Amino acid sequence: MRNQKGFTLIEVVLAMIILVGGVIVVNTSWSGNLLRVRKAALYNNVAFLLERKATELEVEFAGKTATEIAERSGDFGSEFPQYKWTFEVQPFQMPDLTPIIMSQSNAGVDQMLLTVMGQMQEFMSKVIVEGKVSVIATVADKPVTFSVTLYFVDYSQTLAVPGAGGGGS
Repeated sequence: MRNQKGFTLIEVVLAMIILVGGVIVVNTSWSGNLLRVRKAALYNNVAFLLERKATELEVEFAGKTATEIAERSGDFGSEFPQYKWTFEVQPFQMPDLTPIIMSQSNAGVDQMLLTVMGQMQEFMSKVIVEGKVSVIATVADKPVTFSVTLYFVDYSQTLAVPGAGGGGS
């Protein structure tokens, strides 16, 4: 019997197949984890920038009337060059609650209640402004938008209550 030294061709090929399979598995999991890390960094930056811009706008518009709140846009400078922001304003639309009140009432609807609800809707639409802060991130040359909604209340307005005498608030 001869003393064999070394590996046969089949053993070498089998070892190479196992090695290549392991490299493919490691590469797939590494690239998936790298993508998750990049996404997490993007979401972290966006959350930070949204919070920062929302706080800046809240401080800027504190104590201002509803008509003084204006739209604007900009960027975050050289610190975050791939991010921009916009601030859009629209009047607050209070939902019409009349159908809900009418469906809850068995004996009929109190006209005074409907009048007060109508006045409340009108008043809320005048004193509340809905603002949407958006951060636009450029990812792979495509803009991706993330937004948060803010509500600003004009506390200088008074609500005239009918029958309160002298336009009480």
